[in-house]
Amino acid sequence: MEDCRKTGDRHSQEAFFRCAAVILPYLSPTELAAISSSCKTLYEISKPITARRASDASRGFENLPIPFLKSAAAAAAVSHPYSYFIYTPTQTFRVIDDFRQPWGSDDDARLEARPDPFLFRVEGATGCGCPSGCGELCPCSKADESLLTRECGPSCQCDSGCGNRVTEGGVTVRLKIVKDERKGWCLHAAELITTGQFVCEYAGELLSTKDARQRQLSYDKIASTPALLVVREHLPSGNTCMRINIDATRIGNVARFINHSCDGGNLDMVVVRSSGSLLPRVCLFASRDIQENEELAFSYGEVGIKPNGQPCFCGSSSCIGILPSEDT
Repeated sequence: MEDCRKTGDRHSQEAFFRCAAVILPYLSPTELAAISSSCKTLYEISKPITARRASDASRGFENLPIPFLKSAAAAAAVSHPYSYFIYTPTQTFRVIDDFRQPWGSDDDARLEARPDPFLFRVEGATGCGCPSGCGELCPCSKADESLLTRECGPSCQCDSGCGNRVTEGGVTVRLKIVKDERKGWCLHAAELITTGQFVCEYAGELLSTKDARQRQLSYDKIASTPALLVVREHLPSGNTCMRINIDATRIGNVARFINHSCDGGNLDMVVVRSSGSLLPRVCLFASRDIQENEELAFSYGEVGIKPNGQPCFCGSSSCIGILPSEDT
């Protein structure tokens, strides 16, 4: 490995390495490894980028850093110290295939503002007018039987500090992503999470049913384990079912690391509607007290089992050995 500082004039070198510090955070792990092996200086520039990536999967989008760690058994394997993907803290539109997001620079948290959690707003919708914080009498907290959870939203007069806006602000509990020898990367609690506490939204690309089916077919062809979630919400009429397709395989948040458990796990999946927002969001809450260092898990649903499906390593007493899969 040569020292590329020995070539060219000083001003050209300085300009080149300033540019390198800006460009390298946009590279994939493979690209970063290739360019860092070309000279010692680029190698030194790439080292802190790798370290920052491993220290926070969320790129500063969340309230707390979410680090990547390896279990003792997995640490012996030679692999990247992090899992590479594009981060979005909330649901997003379908993103072009060659989209890149910087990750690993000093300015991760300042490069992009946290996106609006409400993609579509209902024009003319009315929300609560609670003058000094929302309590039990807030109309937004009175969900009818067909809605699992309702919160204040963009049509309300209360501010972001309202106690009935639990999910829109992102992750507020300490989490970590741990590499398991068999399961791969898994999401764990890094502190005690009490029953009913909000953990995270299931964020990713919102897809049409047609696009979701095409994605699933492409994932099946390469025998991958995608993070494509299909949720059905029964609307108030009782005769209509709204289907939500969220693909966090390439673009998502920490929920993409939550594994399935055949016994239901320790998380409840809840469809959350916010006043004035057209689309609901899928959120995960603790179904019981979750201890520090405990892996987080939920049931991927009561769906069919493919004989040649991916193996399940949940380890529960009710494990059936194969991950559930849905005919999208």
